[in-house]
Amino acid sequence: MMAATFHKPATVDDAVRVLSDAGEGGRPISGGATLVAMMNAKLVEPDVLVSLSAIAELKDFGRAPDGTVRIGAMRRHRETAFESDLSGGQAVVAKAASQIANPPVRNMGTIGGSISFADPAADYPPALVAADATIEIAGPDGRRLVPAEEFFLGWYETAVEPGEIVTAVLLPPAPERAVGHYEKLCRVAGDFALASVALVLALDGDGTVTHLRLAVGGCGGGPVRCPEAEALVVGAAPSAERIAALAERLVEDLDPVDDSRGSAEYRLQIVPRLIAKAFDEALTEMEPAR
Repeated sequence: MMAATFHKPATVDDAVRVLSDAGEGGRPISGGATLVAMMNAKLVEPDVLVSLSAIAELKDFGRAPDGTVRIGAMRRHRETAFESDLSGGQAVVAKAASQIANPPVRNMGTIGGSISFADPAADYPPALVAADATIEIAGPDGRRLVPAEEFFLGWYETAVEPGEIVTAVLLPPAPERAVGHYEKLCRVAGDFALASVALVLALDGDGTVTHLRLAVGGCGGGPVRCPEAEALVVGAAPSAERIAALAERLVEDLDPVDDSRGSAEYRLQIVPRLIAKAFDEALTEMEPAR
C-alpha cells in the first residue's frame, strides 16, 4: 500500500473539506497516541491523514459566563488532568484524565482523539456521561451538538460521521456543592480499566442527595448509566444500604465480556465495590464543606 497523503489544515473548515473529499479513506489525526499504533499494526491503512495540530481553536480551554467549560479537542490529557478550573463536579473529567495510561501517552494523547476512538474501557467516556457533557462535532453541514450519552454508540462506534471531526467537549456547570470522582480497577497502573465508575454527587446541608449522575465503564460497548438506579439514592441520605441497592440495580444493565484483562463475571463482582468506593471518596472530599 502507498504511503498516506498528509494534510495539515489551519482551520476546522479546511480539515472538514479535506476529509469530506477523501471519503472513507480519510482519517483525522490529533495526538496520534492510538491511530499511529493502529497503523503500525496495520489495523487501519488510511489513504489520507489530516493533522489537526495546526488548528488553534482546537487547543483552547475556557469557561463561559454561565459556567460552561469548553475543552478543545486537541487538549492533551496532561493539560486536562492538571486544569485547575475543572473543579466541583466537573473535576470528574480531570480525575479521569489523570489516570490515562502513562506520562508519555498523557503528554501526546488528546481528549478528542480518545473519545473518537471510543474504546469501551477508556477513561473519558464514563466521566463525560457523569458530567452530563456535550460533544461538539463539525462536518460539511456545519456544527452540531451531541450529548455524551448519545455520542458513544457501541464498541468503538460514535456519532461522528465520515467527513466530521470532534471539535470540543462542553461541560455544563455542576450543581452547587457537587463533587466529581473517578474510580477504576486495572491490572497495572495506567492500563485500560477492567471496570470503572464515574460519578457527580451533590448533597444539601442536611446530607440529602440532591444530584447524582453515575456511569460505569469497561462493562459493555460503552458507558452505562441507569437513572432508575440513581433514583434509589436521590432524595435521601447516601447510606450504605441505598448505595448497595443502586449498585444491584445498575449491574442488571451491564453487559461485560471475557477478555485478556478479566472475565465478565469478575467485572460484575467488582462494580458494586467500585461504586461503594467512589461514593466513599466523594463523601470524604465533601466533608470539609459539610
